[in-house]
Amino acid sequence: MATVRLTKTFTFEMAHALYNYDGKCRNIHGHSYKLEVTIIGQPKVAPGQPDDGLLMDFGDLKKLVNGTVVDVFDHALVMQNNYDKSLVDQLNRHFSRMIYVDYQPTCENLIADFAKRIGSALPKNTRLHCLRLHETATAYCEWYAEDQAGS
Repeated sequence: MATVRLTKTFTFEMAHALYNYDGKCRNIHGHSYKLEVTIIGQPKVAPGQPDDGLLMDFGDLKKLVNGTVVDVFDHALVMQNNYDKSLVDQLNRHFSRMIYVDYQPTCENLIADFAKRIGSALPKNTRLHCLRLHETATAYCEWYAEDQAGS
């Protein structure tokens, strides 16, 4: 049986601020993110069944990624959870889509978070192969399962 890779692309809008950063990204700003999700595995052999020949239905992959990443982060402001409590209280009073994380919300750290979220939700016959997160049209970060061995 052949091993195949299946990829689906997702887009969402998200804002973030990088705590204590010394450049422009210290300020709250947003990006139009593009997330490419690639899973790997062997297609099912189930003659006469609806999923015969599929690794995973694209619609099912879409539901999974939307539920674990896109619907969570789309149109949200993501900030590290070490900001002053008074600022956090102000933001929470005025905005409903605030996400506080225990890491600096860089493209590099976001992709690692997304890998955990997606990887843990995949069906047992598949596994996450790689992710590519575009922060801008010309800048992206990649995550590969094979690079995670021993981490």
